[in-house]
Amino acid sequence: MAQHWQRNLAVCVVGSFTTLVAMTLMLPFLPLYVEELGVRGHAAIVQWSGIAYSATFFTAALVAPVWGRLGDRYGRKPMLVRASLGMAITMSLIGMSRNIWQLVALRLLAGFAGGYSSGSTILVATQTPRHRSAWALGVLSSGIMAGNLIGPLLGGSLPPLIGLRATFWVAGATIFAAFIATCVFVKEAPRPARAAQHAAHKGGWSALPDKRPIVAMLVTGMLLMLANMSIEPIITVYVATLVHDPARVTFVAGLAMSAAALGSIVAASRLGRVADRVGHAKVIVGALAVSAVLLVPQAFVTAGWQLVALRFLMGVSLAALLPCIATVIRHNAPDHAAGSVLGYSVSAQFAGQVIGPLIGGFVGGHLGMRAVFLGTSLLMLAGALFAWRALGFARRA
Repeated sequence: MAQHWQRNLAVCVVGSFTTLVAMTLMLPFLPLYVEELGVRGHAAIVQWSGIAYSATFFTAALVAPVWGRLGDRYGRKPMLVRASLGMAITMSLIGMSRNIWQLVALRLLAGFAGGYSSGSTILVATQTPRHRSAWALGVLSSGIMAGNLIGPLLGGSLPPLIGLRATFWVAGATIFAAFIATCVFVKEAPRPARAAQHAAHKGGWSALPDKRPIVAMLVTGMLLMLANMSIEPIITVYVATLVHDPARVTFVAGLAMSAAALGSIVAASRLGRVADRVGHAKVIVGALAVSAVLLVPQAFVTAGWQLVALRFLMGVSLAALLPCIATVIRHNAPDHAAGSVLGYSVSAQFAGQVIGPLIGGFVGGHLGMRAVFLGTSLLMLAGALFAWRALGFARRA
């Protein structure tokens, strides 16, 4: 129902924020929980924490196109209802884990059952009027990034007050509240039988009249996450070379990690409005090029505050990418295939989240930390050139 798009946007923003806060609460105390489940030894705790953390991304990347295609066929609201209820149950069960295998299995299940924020992106992209789509997706992107930013902060303060396991139960209850709000307030027009049949028989990749803009957006989404995540494995070590007081290293590293997210939160909706006015393709190419430029001085900073400032500016430059990626895909995919194609985009972004830390850790360990920034800069520049060429064919971008 087009007349309900603003209310649906509000519910999706709040729901995505609360679900991501709940899902990221565990990050600060995950190693402690792994140790409580019986894992002994520093190396083993770190290894199992990494496995448990990445398990959700792994299964989420695999099933995102499936949920997108089912959304095309049966409606986008049922996918949000499914995701919120599935995550509420899974998070509560994680708080009842008795060993590390159960934790990993439930994290895998969380990725399989989840996808509220990606489902919200699909719903907002398909229901919002086209001339407001990048702005609306920018508002949603701000809510998503705010959830990712606030969750770990709350996760660091709740366990001392209520305990590790109770924190998971609070997270499950929070997601269940999002489930109730979604059931009650989100409105979607019934799927016509003919449209559902069309989505079933000719959906996804085969339904695209021109695949070049879509491929460019998949690559752009992967590069965005790769650029954000490639720095993660080395940032604390890098900050240690810039900050002379060892007691301040983790504090400055935390600021550097959150600065990019904060910059994106501040700028996403504003740049989305600019993209609606001047064209999404121009903003995408410009954002990739500016981020490539900003990565270079990060390799040569001499103080921690310089790195924090540059990471903030990089977050601002990348703020409109996710909204514009979804908008270009929406404009170049037919209605009956939009969900499944946006699902491919989500999978590509998850791939960037997995590949980025692997590349950053390998390059930083073998070629030095500056090489991570410079190498990522070259990748972003190549992505800008590729997007510029591919989006030249996207008349509606």
